Amino acid sequence: MKAYKCLAIFTYPHEYLVLQLQFNKYGIRHYFQNETLVGLLPLSSFAFGGIRLMVHPLDISKAKQIIDSLNDKSSNLRIV
Repeated sequence: MKAYKCLAIFTYPHEYLVLQLQFNKYGIRHYFQNETLVGLLPLSSFAFGGIRLMVHPLDISKAKQIIDSLNDKSSNLRIV
């Protein structure tokens, strides 16, 4: 898990659900650091540094492509 790189930081779990579904669909190795802590104590997300999207180094380029496609203004599934 030490080799995984942080690609994005989210404040609340609802902000990345579509992204998580896309990553699972394409088999991208990832996890969300601090997800459980923020789920239990949502108002302290800033204290924990938010929810960090951690991606395996071999999957970073595909992960960035998915993030960019979801951030496109014409996309119906935009990330918050």
